[in-house]
Amino acid sequence: MKAESALVQAGRSATFLQAVELTAVEPQVHDLAFEAVTQYVPWPKSYGGDMVAQAAAAMMRSVDADRKLHSMHSYFMRPVDVGTAVRYEVEILRDGRGYSTRSVRGWQKGKTLFAAMGSFHVAEDGSDFQPAMPASLNPESLRSAARVLDGVPGPAADYWSHGRSFDMRHVPGPLYLELEGGTAPNQAVWVKAFNRLPDDADLHRTALAYVCDYTILEPLLRVHGLNWSTPGLTTASLDHSIWFHRDGRADDWVLYAQEAISSQHSRGLAMGRFFSRDGLLLATVAQEGMVRSGT
Repeated sequence: MKAESALVQAGRSATFLQAVELTAVEPQVHDLAFEAVTQYVPWPKSYGGDMVAQAAAAMMRSVDADRKLHSMHSYFMRPVDVGTAVRYEVEILRDGRGYSTRSVRGWQKGKTLFAAMGSFHVAEDGSDFQPAMPASLNPESLRSAARVLDGVPGPAADYWSHGRSFDMRHVPGPLYLELEGGTAPNQAVWVKAFNRLPDDADLHRTALAYVCDYTILEPLLRVHGLNWSTPGLTTASLDHSIWFHRDGRADDWVLYAQEAISSQHSRGLAMGRFFSRDGLLLATVAQEGMVRSGT
């Protein structure tokens, strides 16, 4: 991956690139080991997308260039400290002619925080099918987070507006301070890196893995009439899966269509699909999260 060489020109997207900047270290348990630093958030614990993207990048470092990550399944086991290194150890489980399998675990302060499995595939010819992209407003016609939160003081508003490396524009409306757009179980978010990213397909897959966690629980908040500023609201990612279908660019507009599937016992499951602006299905996400409303 080419993240290190891009940091100087990355500008506002440097947060993402710094998050997936890996340092090779001596393995202690498995076959390969890397360290990566979680990025600033104005809350006590790190953003879950840091771990997904960092673990994906670590697994990508362990395979030959002819095979690409096509699926990844993750568990979040403990909160992760902000601005602190996480150690990822990759186990090489299998290398076949067409597929490779990896596992990765993340440690901090001697405790396991995160575990994932990943599968890699050598591209081959085959028949093609995908669902149509949902109809949506053009992203240029929608408000950015910075515009929605213009004049709102506080570190959370500043982070939502400028600190996430990606421009995110909601359909039908955002959930930062109040619920806009009603309580239907679906929404969409147009997503685009603030700055151009390097021409590296692995990096763009990693970018989707990174950005997918920001908003995937929002359909669950929406159906319960909640927003991110609801007093007493507590959320946490529990487990996460992502399947990569086709190559795309995270620095072009991508439509992230999301749906609440089920909510019960303070847990909820949501699914999302990333479509390129011209309608290609790039990736599918499923995530279960803890959602406690404090009521």
